[in-house]
Parts: sequence; structure tokens; C-alpha cells
Amino acid sequence: MNKIVTALVNEGRYSNAKIQLVYALCFPFFTILALGIDSVSFADQYFDGRQITNVLGLIYFAGFYLASKTHLRKLMLVMVGLSYIGELIFCKLLGMYEYRTPMIPLYVPFGHAIVYASGFVYANTVWSFEKELHLRKYFLLFFAFLFLGVGLFLKDYFSLLSGILFFWLLKRKRWQNLYCFIAFCVIFIELVGTYFKCWAWVPNVFGYIPTSNPPMGAVFFYAGGDVLLAKIVKAWDNKKK
Repeated sequence: MNKIVTALVNEGRYSNAKIQLVYALCFPFFTILALGIDSVSFADQYFDGRQITNVLGLIYFAGFYLASKTHLRKLMLVMVGLSYIGELIFCKLLGMYEYRTPMIPLYVPFGHAIVYASGFVYANTVWSFEKELHLRKYFLLFFAFLFLGVGLFLKDYFSLLSGILFFWLLKRKRWQNLYCFIAFCVIFIELVGTYFKCWAWVPNVFGYIPTSNPPMGAVFFYAGGDVLLAKIVKAWDNKKK
């Protein structure tokens, strides 16, 4: 356990390993707090807490960003812009889900970056590398049963199809645990966000593919964005060289 807390691999690339891990470990608690304040029930009982959540999201992002070094900082910055474009496509253009207000919340693109950074830190702990093969086996079993389960019992055919694509992507990326760690973070934030009714997915994606709220298959779209993110940052690094 001490190895997990005190070190991340490639220490030359990442600074303040302890602080980074603290931010990553606090991610679930921060998510519940922030989305709870932005929830429908909070607005009904007290007031609209959207602006508070926006500020909390910016502060958490800034702290996580400052605790990181060049590579992860680049990933987080690019993720903010990339995720906003994704929101415009999947939310506004394709109408796959909608927020409780017409506008895309300010905290959302920064939240995507926090999700990515948390999964990135989990995947790069010494413990994760030492248990890489064991974790991979359990990850694959978990996601296989998850996608099959929601498809069979919840009639979530969108997740079933997206799950197949998720496994295809994992195979292309040589089954890297990074994408599974990020997928876990995505599932958590989707469950919390829909529970608090901060956003909701439509019953039929693209008008005819049944899904649940939230669909577990959404992890494929995040994973695809993560692949694009890595390519953009790699091109950024090559251009500087």
C-alpha cells in the first residue's frame, strides 16, 4: 500500500505523486458532492446550485492540474477542449442525452478532464503495474458481464453494441488497463449524475436503439475520445521537438 501512495511510475515525468493520488482517490467523494449540489432535489429544496458546482469543478481541476507535470497537464488541457466539442456533438447535435437546463454546464468539460486524470493516475501507480495481468483479467470479465447483463435484463441494446466496440478498441490498444480504469470512473460519474438528475439519456439513442439511463456502453465513446486525446498530445509533443 505504501508503494501506491508514495510513487507513480516514470517519476521523472510526474511530480507530487502523493498529491496526484489524493486527488484521484477523492474523485468519487468530490463527484457526489459537486453533482449533489447541482441536482434537481437540491434546486427544489434550496436554490439552483449550478454556479457553486461550476466553481468547485474549476477549483478541483486547477488543483489536480497544478499537482501534475507537463505530460498529464497537456492531457488535461486538451481534454477540456475535446470534451466540449464532444458535448456539442453528442448532446446538442445527436441529442443522445440532455442536461437539466438547456445550456451545457461549465463544469462538464473540466469534469471530463478530472475523470481522465483520475483514471490515468490509478493506471500509473506501481501497484497497478505490478498487478497488471490480474487486473486485466478481472476488468475484461467485469465489462463482459456488465454489457451482456444490461443488454439481456435491461434491454439496453445500445450498451450491448457499444460494449462490443469497446472490446474492439481495447484489442487495438493492446488491452491497456488505462482505458478500463477510465471506464470505471466514467461509469461512476454517469451513475451519480443520472441519479441526481443532472442529466438524462434518451430512451432510444438515434431514435430507435433502446438504452438505459445511463447506458453502460457510453464508456466506448469516452475511450474513443481518449485515443484521440493521446494522438493530439503526441502530435503536440512532436511539433515542439
